[in-house]
Amino acid sequence: MTGQLFNFVGGITGSWAIFKMDTVIGMPLETASRLNVIEGNLVPLPAGSMWLLRGVTSYERYVTRHERELLMAIQPDIGRAEATYAALIPIKKSESWWELTQDERRDIFETRSEHIRTGLKYLPAVARRLHHCRDLGEPFDFLTWFEYAPADSEAFVQLVYILRGTEEWNYVEREIDIRLVRTNT
Repeated sequence: MTGQLFNFVGGITGSWAIFKMDTVIGMPLETASRLNVIEGNLVPLPAGSMWLLRGVTSYERYVTRHERELLMAIQPDIGRAEATYAALIPIKKSESWWELTQDERRDIFETRSEHIRTGLKYLPAVARRLHHCRDLGEPFDFLTWFEYAPADSEAFVQLVYILRGTEEWNYVEREIDIRLVRTNT
């Protein structure tokens, strides 16, 4: 799925109902009741839209070969029938993060914050797909999409809590936590 453009449209239509929308840090997004996830180019913006966030899937930037193999062996696909809960977490990191070299970011990301090691503990219960948006000129650097079954809600809460307590999160200057439930409409 590398290189696919995804549009996350907050508004009054979409197959995901927004039941919680919290600003963790930085400026909020306008409140929306539904989320529509649309793959590919989006023209025009659907009626009743409050905001649009775009991101592109890409290669894993901070993983070693071994870590990638571990992730691929247990990472479930997005769209599982039982995964009726989701979270969209847009994140913008500070300029001081981007001024670091790739190996300095990797050191903070995994060696000191254990981002991948932590995430592996919650697979396959919590599936995720990362979308890059910094190079698209979007207001966020990353859009992380998580899907999980209702029974795994507490595991997801624990995962997010642990990651927000790491050194890596000292570089986050804007984060919105949007929780969703899939509906038939």
